[in-house]
Amino acid sequence: MIETSTVTLKTEGPRTFEAFAAAPARGRGTGILILSEMFGLNEPMRILARSYAERGYPALVPNVFWRSTPSAALAYEGPERETAFQRLKTLDFDAAAADIGVAVRALRALPRCGGKVAAIGFCMGGTLAFLAAARAGVDAAVSFYALGISRHLDEVAAVACPVQLHYGLDDQHVPAAEIEAVAAAVRANPRIETLLYPGIGHSFFNPVRPTYDAAAAALAEARVTRLLESL
Repeated sequence: MIETSTVTLKTEGPRTFEAFAAAPARGRGTGILILSEMFGLNEPMRILARSYAERGYPALVPNVFWRSTPSAALAYEGPERETAFQRLKTLDFDAAAADIGVAVRALRALPRCGGKVAAIGFCMGGTLAFLAAARAGVDAAVSFYALGISRHLDEVAAVACPVQLHYGLDDQHVPAAEIEAVAAAVRANPRIETLLYPGIGHSFFNPVRPTYDAAAAALAEARVTRLLESL
């Protein structure tokens, strides 16, 4: 049995920084901070949070677009897809990384959190997960098919926790040059592991996306579980 709620993390004028929380009814575990794709705090992210809570991990999904217009979740397809792209272009990643620090502290304070926090992010959220490792003091981070870590390679040395970077090698949105640049740079930090999936495209971990790959997702989930169990 799990419990869900909406948590207010911060207010700034008329805007409110909120997060979806899901936690087991009993026990304590590593907190999971879920950082969404550019589509925002949508139902697939809530489902993922609930699935972690069912396994004993309290989870929090912050709305990283709370300062944006629109701030709500957007549809994967149709006219809202272009809106999501435009919103992403204006996202202040430094401000978002600072917001993640607020979310990490809130997650650690939840009654069902044992004190440790792992950030798990997808696409742009994957870049934010990397920044969480470099700046926000998380205990582990997992990045799925991130586009943009190459802009933050000067922060590789600041990562002091275990990090997994998952990339499909047939990703339609993350070019090979990005993956190669990141993989080469992070070799200098033994805490960071690059995991490559030949023949696999973008969003392979998301079961509602057309590029979902069940076998790759299962392998990735096993690797993430291994990391979480090591904390």
